[in-house]
Amino acid sequence: MSAPTTGTWRPIIHNRTFWAAVLLGVGTMAAIDEIVFHQLLQWHHFFDPARGDLGIVSDGLLHAGELLALGTGFFLLLDARRRGDFTRPVAASGYLVGLGGFQLFDGIIDHKVLQIHQIRYWVDLLPYDIIWNGAGAVLLLTGISIALLARDERPTEPTPRTSDD
Repeated sequence: MSAPTTGTWRPIIHNRTFWAAVLLGVGTMAAIDEIVFHQLLQWHHFFDPARGDLGIVSDGLLHAGELLALGTGFFLLLDARRRGDFTRPVAASGYLVGLGGFQLFDGIIDHKVLQIHQIRYWVDLLPYDIIWNGAGAVLLLTGISIALLARDERPTEPTPRTSDD
């Protein structure tokens, strides 16, 4: 006899929709970081100690990783929908957890622990760090809050196939 799972994290943690949406959130935030801060503003590369060509290569690897996360998340979400495991609140929570998780990991691990890049250089970093990590924390906590509220959600019925499919 298994333990009841209602009211615990178990249904969400083991939910395909949640993890697919986390991948979409991670890929989206990586894309925002790459496009805005690496390419448009040119404030930093993913790996700044290696200026020049290696910095560009590191940005390309980040871009490849974000595309892999977006593609995998998209197909896993479609599969969850096909299997009837999809719930919108769980997808929303996973997406926000992915967005905030990527941003906090980047702000704390990449920027401060590993110091592979900073948001900007030659300026006071404190306001940038507070905004970057604060926004990441808000996204992550909002996603966790929605996950707690959605833990008893039932999956939606799969879309019935029509003769046009």
